[in-house]
Amino acid sequence: MKANITQAAPAPSSPAASPLQASPRPVSAVPTPAPAPAQPQGSHGLSIDMLERMLEQQPNDPNVWSALGALLRQAGKPEAAIACQRRALEFDQRHVGAWTNLGNVLGDVERYDEAIAAQEHAVVLSGGNASLLSNLVVALRHGCRFNRALEILDVALRAKPNDPSLRWDRALTLLQVGRYAEGFRDYDSRLSLPAYQNRIAEGPMWDGGPLNGKTILLTTEQGFGDVLLTARYVPMVKARGGRVLMECHPELQRLLSGLEGIDGFVRAGTAYPAYDVHCPLMSLPHRLGTTIETVPPPTRLTVPAEAREKAARLVPGNDGTVKVGIIWSGRVTFKDNARRATTLSRFLRFLDVPKVRFYSIQKGPPEAELATLGTSTLITPLGPHFNDFADTAAVLERLDLVIMTDSSVAHLAGSLGRPVWNLLQFMPYWVYGDGGGDKGDTTPWYPSMRLFRQTTPGDWDSVFAAAEQALRQVVALRT
Repeated sequence: MKANITQAAPAPSSPAASPLQASPRPVSAVPTPAPAPAQPQGSHGLSIDMLERMLEQQPNDPNVWSALGALLRQAGKPEAAIACQRRALEFDQRHVGAWTNLGNVLGDVERYDEAIAAQEHAVVLSGGNASLLSNLVVALRHGCRFNRALEILDVALRAKPNDPSLRWDRALTLLQVGRYAEGFRDYDSRLSLPAYQNRIAEGPMWDGGPLNGKTILLTTEQGFGDVLLTARYVPMVKARGGRVLMECHPELQRLLSGLEGIDGFVRAGTAYPAYDVHCPLMSLPHRLGTTIETVPPPTRLTVPAEAREKAARLVPGNDGTVKVGIIWSGRVTFKDNARRATTLSRFLRFLDVPKVRFYSIQKGPPEAELATLGTSTLITPLGPHFNDFADTAAVLERLDLVIMTDSSVAHLAGSLGRPVWNLLQFMPYWVYGDGGGDKGDTTPWYPSMRLFRQTTPGDWDSVFAAAEQALRQVVALRT
């Protein structure tokens, strides 16, 4: 969520805010760093130690308590942060900043009903401050209260129709409930947010019309998964009659090199070559008129022969077992990873299913859990052998099934048409629908994907129980 506010945001005619007040952060789809280390600093250079010393002199100051709570939240100490915000409210029940900070940290620990109530207090006390309204909408979305969120946003946008933050919040909410035509139209509002200003290419943006031989540059802006998600649109862009250049991360380029419609790649982060028009990849669904009924199928990905040869050495052919790959965490620096990821220990229940051979296709720091739990002999670790997504794709082709929490590899498996079971947080990424546990087990974006949803926030137990039962059924049919 966005704002670390230690007192009410002043109206235009109000006095200046307290020195302890922190600035609201703009909502962004760009992956941001995970919580800071144990001693983060506020916008005025205040640290946890400094605020604790201030409390020795000012033990009844709600501003200091709320500022301390905000920094404890950044330090990854949510329970202490909650206690500090509640202490601030003991001294001032009308402290807007403490209410919104309390709502933010309650949302972090998935106590969404309480988070919504706290954010509602903040909005009412502030007289409808736009940043606090956005925090309320985020809490409503995470709690799967999408209709209520849309009601609030529609009212707010009638008063401020050009507010990009409000429009961005509405875009995400509309996409979550499958109203793609409206949601993708609002999705371009992200380009007006401060976080995006250094990510927009210069020159005219493509409007979706005929290219008539012009060169179009497709730019990347978000994670690997979103590049894989939108790769299906590249042949459609090519069909508009132009030369297509695609900005691409090196980890994806070998896999995407055979993508239909690509005339050349630009390495992400390097200077752009000459082009006539540009378009961010995540703006293509709007430019090409996508609705929930017209989601195009994943485009064919060509796995390099050398990657397949390597995979054949790692994963044997038919040996009478069901070969299952597992992943329990996405990129740890992704700001929402704590909600979507779990731990390897939850997957250990699957080891009791007979005639299954398990492979870890996990990458990054969570790989260490294999050694910590002593499971390397029961789960073959393949992550160290992956140099890029082409290596991962080649292994996926040899597996019978992938069971995983959501990450870019879910998009990869779905794009390859491989069977993948995606174990989802309570409010998942919008590609998977509106969440809440009872919204179906499929997505139009990936026909080979089966969704397992949390029925209540943070409830992984029921998700894994359902997946284990389903795995036993699969094994019974195949062996």
